Amino acid sequence: MPDLPTPQDAAEAALFSECWDAVLSYADLCTAGSTAATELATEAFSLGMREAREAEAASRGAGRRPARLPRIPLLLTAVRTTAADWETQGLGHRLDPDLRLWLNSDKAARYTGPPLQRPIALRGLRDLQAADAELLWLAEVEALPLSAVARRLGLDPASVGDELAQVRGLFRDRSHRNHLDMPMDAQCRSYARLLDAVTRSTSGETPDDLSHHLARCRQCAEAAACLRLHGGGLPAALAGGVIGWGGLAYLERRRRAAEVRLGAGRPEALESGPPNPGAHKAKVVRNGLLVAAVLVSLLALAVSMMPGGDTGNSAAKPGTATSADGQPVANPSSSVPAATSRAPGSAGPSHTPSGNPSESTGAKNSDPEPQGTSSAGAAEPEPSVSVTPSCQVEYTLVNQWPDGFQGAVTVTTTEALSDWRVTWSFKDGQKVTQMWDGSFTQSGAKVTASAADYNKSVPAHGSLSVGFLASWQGRNAPAYHFSLNGRECAKS
Repeated sequence: MPDLPTPQDAAEAALFSECWDAVLSYADLCTAGSTAATELATEAFSLGMREAREAEAASRGAGRRPARLPRIPLLLTAVRTTAADWETQGLGHRLDPDLRLWLNSDKAARYTGPPLQRPIALRGLRDLQAADAELLWLAEVEALPLSAVARRLGLDPASVGDELAQVRGLFRDRSHRNHLDMPMDAQCRSYARLLDAVTRSTSGETPDDLSHHLARCRQCAEAAACLRLHGGGLPAALAGGVIGWGGLAYLERRRRAAEVRLGAGRPEALESGPPNPGAHKAKVVRNGLLVAAVLVSLLALAVSMMPGGDTGNSAAKPGTATSADGQPVANPSSSVPAATSRAPGSAGPSHTPSGNPSESTGAKNSDPEPQGTSSAGAAEPEPSVSVTPSCQVEYTLVNQWPDGFQGAVTVTTTEALSDWRVTWSFKDGQKVTQMWDGSFTQSGAKVTASAADYNKSVPAHGSLSVGFLASWQGRNAPAYHFSLNGRECAKS
């Protein structure tokens, strides 16, 4: 009689699944096609898990805590490292073109260069105790509710909020110390004391001379983002400083994933762990090739990552398995749940895997959460609705830095949609550079956002949203003149 899975097995399987979701999501951002995304995620997952276990074994032998990142950010940096290896090995054509530019720039070198010159957020997170760093990352970047974080880490739900506040303060202290330890010129050092005082204040006022300095000095601007705990900028500072390229887009994807799970009426999934694997995977499946690739990758990894299993490069190549879902389990004798149909209230219709689509730079693979494509030159699809609904729009400036910003557009429609296209205009020459939960084109000041494959359908009185990154110079006035399928929307 086979052994039954223990609670520890179940917890390990849930953690395994959560880590894979995160890795696949970031790998999708880094690649130019669904097959490449799955292969990059598989290779990086094996590398990251092997490094984590080697570090834990070394720390046990030395009797001290390993100086490393929590498991999820460690795996995400393994994706970045693997992408860099691909570029070196002549496989760069499979990566996102913007990532290739970044990998060959001085920006990428900072993450592997001299320790004192690495991003402050990266150093600050590594300096925290393992449990504190895990708490900070899960709550701030992965956007899990505190009750779910408490359950995951074995903390008291009644006091986890206070513990998070203390950990944020510890992170600030480590970041301040690391900023002072960095090599800096006389001007930067002259502003260090003022920067510390200003970021502690909740007034939000920054002296003009310091503001001008932060606009020109990347090092001090990074420090300010880590030191200012109020204002909601800490998640972006962590994601950008630890992951590097694509950090803000990854952050938005994880937030959208949490929103979709809650919107689908499954808050209990966040309370007790990842949702049902089959239903979770079925949410955004867009092609059969990706499903087959994920199946074999996860099943192979589940075996290789178990204690006593092969932690080398034993993961099977994607595209050769026919299992039902591919979610990893701690006990290989237990069955894997089959994929189910999309839960009511989720972001769009479920898709039946079919065919063998080829790679395309205009369509990303289906990670376990909503995502979009960045297609500046794509043709605008014509919506299929026959009646244009009335609508309301909310434009949000999520975050802003000296030459760029992150924004979001949410449109509420009074009538059901089977497809949609949202347009708006900018006043000050802003240029959209990346978008998720939709594809975009821009002609002069006018931006057109079109539905992705998975979120075309919107119920009556429902909402649709897109997030984006954009550049700006001089002024950054809010967008205006919004329309949905050609009809003007009222601003809420």
